[in-house]
Amino acid sequence: MTSKQRAFLRSLAMTEPVIFQVGKGGINENMIKQISDTLEARELMKLRVLQNSEYSAREAAEEIARATSSEVAGVVGSTFVLYRESEKHKKIDLKHLKLI
Repeated sequence: MTSKQRAFLRSLAMTEPVIFQVGKGGINENMIKQISDTLEARELMKLRVLQNSEYSAREAAEEIARATSSEVAGVVGSTFVLYRESEKHKKIDLKHLKLI
């Protein structure tokens, strides 16, 4: 993913609400499944790491991205954005940088 594509995705995520939070329970299989399902439906999602978590935002983003076959579009403070192209519900065209 190019820096221009990441910037485009971050700009789209600005208006999105935080959908998942990583807390002291950490990252588990159930959470990964829910995040993967959400990425399939939405392609782009914003997550937050709570202060009581053992993960930093960067660590959580990289681990979840690896487990869900997604890409980290950006990390700012305790919030991060994940992107994965949807098989059935394609909404974002990164080649032309626009919403479909």
